[in-house]
Amino acid sequence: MTLKELIKNIRPESITGDTGIEIKGVNIDSRRIVDGHLFVAMKGTQVDGHAFIAKAISQGAAAILCEDMPEETSDSVTYVQVKSTEDAVGEVATQFYGDPSRKLKLVGVTGTNGKTTIATLLYNMFRKLGYKCGLLSTVCNYIEDERIPTTHTTPDPIELNQLLSRMVEAGCQYAFMECSSHAIAQKRIGGLKFAGGIFTNLTRDHLDYHKTFENYRNAKKAFFDGLPKGSFAITNADDKNGMVMVQNTKATVKTYSTQRMADFRAKILECHFGGMYLEIDGREVGVQFIGKFNVSNLLAVYGAALMLGEKAEDVLVAMSTLHSVSGRLDPVHSPEGYTAIVDYAHTPDALENVLKAIHEVLNGKGQVITVCGAGGNRDKGKRPLMAQEAVKQSDKVIITSDNPRFEDPQAIINDMLAGLDAKQMKKVISIADRREAIRTACMMAKKGDVILVAGKGHENYQEICGVKHHFDDKEVLKEIFAEG
Repeated sequence: MTLKELIKNIRPESITGDTGIEIKGVNIDSRRIVDGHLFVAMKGTQVDGHAFIAKAISQGAAAILCEDMPEETSDSVTYVQVKSTEDAVGEVATQFYGDPSRKLKLVGVTGTNGKTTIATLLYNMFRKLGYKCGLLSTVCNYIEDERIPTTHTTPDPIELNQLLSRMVEAGCQYAFMECSSHAIAQKRIGGLKFAGGIFTNLTRDHLDYHKTFENYRNAKKAFFDGLPKGSFAITNADDKNGMVMVQNTKATVKTYSTQRMADFRAKILECHFGGMYLEIDGREVGVQFIGKFNVSNLLAVYGAALMLGEKAEDVLVAMSTLHSVSGRLDPVHSPEGYTAIVDYAHTPDALENVLKAIHEVLNGKGQVITVCGAGGNRDKGKRPLMAQEAVKQSDKVIITSDNPRFEDPQAIINDMLAGLDAKQMKKVISIADRREAIRTACMMAKKGDVILVAGKGHENYQEICGVKHHFDDKEVLKEIFAEG
């Protein structure tokens, strides 16, 4: 593809050099540049790609897309200057990979909690309904059965379009993806065409990046503002920001609720640790999930499937066979008769939802012991709130280490404990070593009790001082159970 073709959908401020040259690849990482590539100099939150223009040229870059022209230029390289490479890179990547999002039906899921569950359940459901599908999620990316490890909730625009292009080549008719607030704000989904979008909920998270709740909310809203006419927007009517999300969208708006009038409604008929019996739009269905928040997740899946043209009866049959996502209300049963549940809950709201789901099933017939921590180098304001939520709904709480990253684990624990008064502290102990914290919870538990190990879910590592050490909550629980 020529550079001229590649940049036809952007508005350069200046071009220096030949746009008729052939471009063989596009990259924002100078280390991946080889002969014939276009290097896109991005101004990131940590580093400025403009500092690596010379390195990209030394590795064979044929063209540079940048905001600031370098002081020294090469006659053998074409320079395309734009106002914002962040705005331009999505359009360029989409063009290079043949506009893949227009060759399948792409559905995005955004919100604080529930993104992974909804995107993954849609992927699994549509495969059960006989379609070829792709998935882009926090846990893992999939092209049909091919598993592709993930490093971000939403990849960068180039990797994203490359994955979507591979999905098209594999014959995928649908792709379901999580759209994080970071990805929306950083224009990682720029240039993509969405068949539909789903809003889950909005609670405090990522304020270390967005600074204010309003900025965080507006990042989510921008996704729905950008949906095209002819697409759909499904929003949670039970969340106070649900209708705010869709007030300026061109998409067809549908609502879901467990509490009020909506386009898609559900209520719980029965609940136990094996699952729930629900009534969805007047039809009864058994599902292998627990918790009111999962009823909301399933309603979003149900609504999206109907908006994509599936019959309600077929959708409910497929829904009854679905399983929970790894690390989301994931139970491990001990030989002693108590249950441990591993969950990714790492916000106050998510912790509240998971603990409520546990109490709905326990119904006062056992104690709840919660093991939780908070991540380092992230929003410090939610740390005391996490501790308060754990204490509010647990009989005993063990505050421990999560992913401390570059912070002192004990300092993070102290931030959490600072949110508790003397009365609350009576049911709390702190153990910085996560394995020992889990072991202590197991020693406390009796038959019929439930241990919630929260915060890491599907993750199989602990990040300490920039190094990822193998650590899997579920694996640790099984090892402790085996020790007797």
